[in-house]
Amino acid sequence: MNDSAPEAAVPGRTPMNEEDRAPMGMTVRVIIYLVAVHFFAAFLFMLFYLAGG
Repeated sequence: MNDSAPEAAVPGRTPMNEEDRAPMGMTVRVIIYLVAVHFFAAFLFMLFYLAGG
């Protein structure tokens, strides 16, 4: 058996190209936006919770 077969030889699996990945800056920006939106939603939830009761 040859364990050093290329990834393309594995059925159902394609080799990963650098072009298939999102740029690192975009990935970081998306993570920051997701965290910021969740903090904003938590802040609004806290405001409504404290104002309601």
